Amino acid sequence: MNAVRERDGQSAQETTGTAVGDTVGRIKAKWPVPPGLKGVEVADTAIGSVRGDEGYFHYREHNATTVARTRSLEAGWLLLLDGALPERERELRFQAEVGAARVLEPALAKHAASVATVVDSPALGLQALLPLVQPGSKSWLDVSPEEHRATAIRAAAAVPALLGVLAAAWRGEQPLGADPDAGHATDWVRLATGKIPSDSAVRMVETYLTSTMDHGFNASTFTSRVVTSTGADPVSALVAGVGALSGPLHGGAPKRALEMIEAIGNPANTERWVLNRLESGQPIMGFGHAVYRADDPRSDLLRDVAQEHGGQLVERAIEIERRTLAVLRSWKPHSVIVTNVEFYAGVVLYLAGLAPEMFTPTFTVSRVLGWTAHVVEQAGDNKIIRPSANYIGPTPSA
Repeated sequence: MNAVRERDGQSAQETTGTAVGDTVGRIKAKWPVPPGLKGVEVADTAIGSVRGDEGYFHYREHNATTVARTRSLEAGWLLLLDGALPERERELRFQAEVGAARVLEPALAKHAASVATVVDSPALGLQALLPLVQPGSKSWLDVSPEEHRATAIRAAAAVPALLGVLAAAWRGEQPLGADPDAGHATDWVRLATGKIPSDSAVRMVETYLTSTMDHGFNASTFTSRVVTSTGADPVSALVAGVGALSGPLHGGAPKRALEMIEAIGNPANTERWVLNRLESGQPIMGFGHAVYRADDPRSDLLRDVAQEHGGQLVERAIEIERRTLAVLRSWKPHSVIVTNVEFYAGVVLYLAGLAPEMFTPTFTVSRVLGWTAHVVEQAGDNKIIRPSANYIGPTPSA
């Protein structure tokens, strides 16, 4: 997610790309493309979309925050995969399928514990281990659509268990092992914390997970689709998504936003703290977004979740948010600045008992579900994603 930076930071200036093609030869034409492909439509999708000017996003034809408020994580995942919210019987069958896939083979669980001794990053650990969940994963060109989909689901379902083993090893504890009879969100909170979670903690985390499964063509989703477009197997595409999500500008902001709240302390310190950051050109995490020009509905949702829990941290966060927005809007009066999902995500996950080191892994547990829908969709109507670049280096010699 974007963070707000200095007053006169570079705007989305136009640059130049190169289009190639016609039936006669390679006819090149220049056209303006914003940095980072911001706002450029590069593919069709029926999975969901973000309407940033309205402060609205949806999964299929359903309001995504309504799904997060009212349905389980498994129901939301099926909506992305199948295009419809499931009846209860179908939801329970899928929960059982996912629960069984979440259980690791003993040898893999042991290997995961060994990997934890040589890496200190959940993303690196997951990138090393995920291919071992489905070692025979094949190109979607060589299997049926049903097998391709099933492989993607099995790999994604194992993500909480793999991260849970890594987390337990870093805590110096024995891993609990996945519970196939538990819901996906319930089991993740248990694996991430090493404790049996309360119903309220599970519901807080499940609401977060369901509201962040998918969000347009963000960096990690786009990465997963690019890899799929080459004919790669689904596990490789998910591993690539994990790599994209490891960057702090995409998946790491909730921890940094919570650190900001703690660093400010008394809300009366907000203005000075924020101004000091802005004057030194440092980002304000949890504020600003690349797409939203109205309130981020996920932030509104998680603010509500936090307020339902209540407490001193929530009261401080709300007042710090109000004061921070006032400073930012004064600093950049011609920009639309909103609170993004990460600000209250950090608060909600902390209140649910997750350590800050588990915030980005929790985002991974969520977003990998959306990736499965995208790798299935990409394979179903594929054209290799191969853009061009505008060369700006020295003129080559003849």
